[in-house]
Amino acid sequence: MDVVPDKAQRILDAAARLIVRNGLQCSMAAIAEEAGVATGSLYNYFRSKEDLVLGVYTKVSAEMAAALSLTDMPGLAEDARVRLYIERYMQFIWEDTERARLFDYLDNNPLISMEDAKSVFGPLVQDGIDMLVAAQAVGVVRSGTPTLIMSFVRGSIRNALKRLRQTGKTLSAADRQLVAHMCWDAIQA
Repeated sequence: MDVVPDKAQRILDAAARLIVRNGLQCSMAAIAEEAGVATGSLYNYFRSKEDLVLGVYTKVSAEMAAALSLTDMPGLAEDARVRLYIERYMQFIWEDTERARLFDYLDNNPLISMEDAKSVFGPLVQDGIDMLVAAQAVGVVRSGTPTLIMSFVRGSIRNALKRLRQTGKTLSAADRQLVAHMCWDAIQA
């Protein structure tokens, strides 16, 4: 079997582009053409279209996890950690319009089962929840269900930036600060 890591990456990238452009109506043949590979070779990497879509979702999750990781800052105070997470999440969502659209599309897609979504994004979600629990323990984040609080923060950022993009404006430093402050003000103790 001809399995080349670069080819798998090209297939994932092509699938991501086509999903953003056309939704999941894109065919495996169209994905293969976009990736510059033979249609049959797709199946050396992905058993089905559903498997390929899950691969794209997994790739976005890995990119997000890398962008949001705070493991390189072990001594950071809990409030600073949450604020930095908010900043990094905003940067991740804003810096790549196509990836943000892809994430929104895949996050609301019936091909991604709740079980698969939990499997793919579970560790990332749990890191955010653990961060909030630690911040609540020292009294810098309000009491409440950490899952709900984290969902509020991430959803607020995604939707605010999505609306800003729709106006054709860029995310100015003042707007970035405004969104970050609104998120922090909503969750601080």
